[in-house]
Amino acid sequence: MSIRLRELHAAGQSVWLDYIDRAMLRNGALERLIRDDALMGMTSNPTIFEKALAEGKEYDEQIGAVTGDLTPWQLFELVETDDVRAACDLFAGVYRESKGVDGFVSIEVSPGVANDAAATVEEAHRLWKTVDRPNVMVKVPGTTEGAKAVRRLIADGINVNVTLLFSTDAHSRVIEAYLEGLEDRLAAGHPIDAIASVASFFVSRVDTEIDKRLDAIAASAPEALRDGILALRGRAAVANARLAYRLFAQKFAGDRWERLRANGARVQRPLWASTSSKNPAYRDVLYVETLIGPDTVNTMPPATMQAFRDHGVTARTVDTEWTAAEQLFHDLEQSGVHLREVTDKLLVEGLASFQKSFDTLIQGLERKAAALGTSLVKA
Repeated sequence: MSIRLRELHAAGQSVWLDYIDRAMLRNGALERLIRDDALMGMTSNPTIFEKALAEGKEYDEQIGAVTGDLTPWQLFELVETDDVRAACDLFAGVYRESKGVDGFVSIEVSPGVANDAAATVEEAHRLWKTVDRPNVMVKVPGTTEGAKAVRRLIADGINVNVTLLFSTDAHSRVIEAYLEGLEDRLAAGHPIDAIASVASFFVSRVDTEIDKRLDAIAASAPEALRDGILALRGRAAVANARLAYRLFAQKFAGDRWERLRANGARVQRPLWASTSSKNPAYRDVLYVETLIGPDTVNTMPPATMQAFRDHGVTARTVDTEWTAAEQLFHDLEQSGVHLREVTDKLLVEGLASFQKSFDTLIQGLERKAAALGTSLVKA
């Protein structure tokens, strides 16, 4: 039993695993994490499924037994929804005992619909219906069109994980979409007490990009300024996430929220994503220890979860040093690093990365199907 991970839970933060594969669903590994480490949920995306399908043989039997005319995309959706449904069933006890606060498993719409609200809504409805579990969450990218889709999906009673959020402006937009969706649903006479949503705010990638820019600026700066510029490295990601938490606290307060809460609405919790340390010079649990507090989720890859299990320190840190965070971004601007440019770039790169993973996944699935004698039809 992991005391450290349970301490996180006691501090108000739910740990979700940023990984899924069929082996852990069948060999008891996921059940042990739920029982021993207070694991409260799970997220998936095209990159995770790409690795799971490429590295193991757990899917061969299902792929080899497929009959009928399926496209590679339809075959992937069949495999993916089976895994997510099985994971939902393993988390059913968490969902029940937490009264619908936790126990969720996320499944993502395809990257190709990120900038098409109507297509996102259509695909989300199909995934929701196919998985057919109350504790599934459909992941929707936090683009402008994605926010429009979020409002409609919440109004339709579908749980939503809004992903690829890098800026507080984007975060504000999806909080508004969530609130509007609840209001739309309430106005239509439908209950809102069973709807859950998280806003996945990406963390470490912000430091990766800003540190790279600061290194370049320092290299060409007068020697007297270099130390000051380099001292700004490794601080922006946590500061950005803490300001997102402040926004969350502000938005889920006041008369408008109280009217919704009185009807059973739940807050849209901030979920810290991309929480592994990409820079080996940084503490491997940096993006966990610095963002702990009530009504938060941290979705960790297995290595980060293991690191926190081993040596993580729990203390309430997420709602501290907001003034210092604002000052940091002022100093970054003065040094020539503009946060809006960084977050816009990271969103574009994030969508492109998921699209690349999806394309690679489909190609690998086609090769595996062919090797197993399964015929697929062209999309």
